[in-house]
Amino acid sequence: MAHPGHPAHPDTLSMLTEGLLHPLAGVDHLLAMLAVGLWSATAYPSPKRAITVPLSFSLILLLGALMGMAGLQIPLVEPLIMASLFVLGLMLAGMARLPVQAAATLVGFFAFFHGAAHGMELPEGGGAMLFILGFMISTLLIHCTGMVAGAILTHRHTWPARLAGAGIASYGAVLMVAGQ
Repeated sequence: MAHPGHPAHPDTLSMLTEGLLHPLAGVDHLLAMLAVGLWSATAYPSPKRAITVPLSFSLILLLGALMGMAGLQIPLVEPLIMASLFVLGLMLAGMARLPVQAAATLVGFFAFFHGAAHGMELPEGGGAMLFILGFMISTLLIHCTGMVAGAILTHRHTWPARLAGAGIASYGAVLMVAGQ
């Protein structure tokens, strides 16, 4: 599901632009990042605690991208990206309230594989770092969008957020069964 192919000789602006758009073009990455934001907002009403989970995802995403870019062969990347949708969707659908450190660890685990997928696909050269900068900015914005949506969706009722979680988990389950 992660995106193959980037220009053979990218210019810097196109790599930054591709990085900004990359998380929006892949449904698997987009849903995972939205799920992290939604879940953190619904599980942790305190903004200080809620932001911990998306920040953990973002930092470990960067680590995974750098390791993938360095050429490390990381096994099970795609299956764990699919599993992340299933697990994060279930956490949201079930309104799970783990200790914030446990939630940050869980999302960090999955973020590593999302990042590795990005890093293993990058072309070498200076444009790669701009691509990473772009997808990091987009990732943080998607997390923030999820957090705002989570706060709005659960203002009166939890069912909209639970439904979103069930949809994300279902999508992850379909991907796992189909082996995509």
